[in-house]
Amino acid sequence: MLSDLLALLWAPFLMCLVLTGIHAYLGVHVLAREVVFVDIALAQIAALGATAAFLFGHELHTWESYAAGLFATLVGALVLSLTRTRERRVSQEAVIGVVYAASAAGAVLLSDRAAHGVEHIRAMLVGSLLTVSGGDVVKVAILYGLIGLLHWICRRPFFLISTDPRRAYAEGWRVRLWDLVFYASFGVVVTSSVRIAGVLLVFSYLIVPALAATLVGGSIVTRLLVGWGFGTAVSVLGVIASAGLDLPTGATIVCVFGLSLVALWAVAVQIQRA
Repeated sequence: MLSDLLALLWAPFLMCLVLTGIHAYLGVHVLAREVVFVDIALAQIAALGATAAFLFGHELHTWESYAAGLFATLVGALVLSLTRTRERRVSQEAVIGVVYAASAAGAVLLSDRAAHGVEHIRAMLVGSLLTVSGGDVVKVAILYGLIGLLHWICRRPFFLISTDPRRAYAEGWRVRLWDLVFYASFGVVVTSSVRIAGVLLVFSYLIVPALAATLVGGSIVTRLLVGWGFGTAVSVLGVIASAGLDLPTGATIVCVFGLSLVALWAVAVQIQRA
């Protein structure tokens, strides 16, 4: 019985690996920039756009819904890039919090006007990971591979602005423009991921592997390897737990992420005390 369930979950598991690959990398940037909630804010903006499309009769997995979510996310990316200043008078994290709250409230208001709005909100939160196919995995992997290529080409300004923005300004980099490119590519990833995995799981894949890598420490390459390894291990455990206990896959993986991070933190504390 368990083997049959696992056979049905091979595509969701592969999708989890694809999500791990791009989100663990982006999470390193997010932690360095100290904008932890940027992912959930952009994810909620994407959800707001998709909810607006849903109000006009377009289901979550239609291209109209995707286009509406992507447009809303790109507008959010523009706003976030414009809030970057040389001297921080207002915390960018505070702006992100306001954007998230307003987007979440807007999605609730729109859903209230739509038939089956509650089911739509639930789908946006936890996703529909179990419905993905092998073709979906290939398409998303190609898209994220292209985003990864863009970040490799632009790695110098992206990492410099993330880790040492003062130096980036001093060297004459157009920080706001590069921020727009960064957040726009980030938004494409988030818009695609939310349709598959939901807001909560997308946030977990972005932040938890990066936090685990921070606990371990080391160079950027070391942290990336740790984040990818941690995300892969949690994906395996989450999918197996979901199949064995007959639980929703997305929510199960989120819980396993939380428990695994606590366990890793406890081990790190014991090692420091030894």
